[in-house]
Amino acid sequence: MGIGVSLFLIAVGAILDFAVDVHTRGFNLNTMGVILMIVGGIGLLWSLLIWGFWNEDRRAGRGDRVVTREREYL
Repeated sequence: MGIGVSLFLIAVGAILDFAVDVHTRGFNLNTMGVILMIVGGIGLLWSLLIWGFWNEDRRAGRGDRVVTREREYL
């Protein structure tokens, strides 16, 4: 799940939880909104961990390396 999908789930969950006022039997939209916000939050944290902290270049210290090609003289 990407960052965009996570933010979408959080937004839809917040709308269902805070803005919708519907009373149904057997299905609670407010609870569904809370569940979507939790899943979106977990997905957002997971995406940030995958893309941020576990990046191979950061772990190996190669994140700020500048690569230049030496000029060849004949």
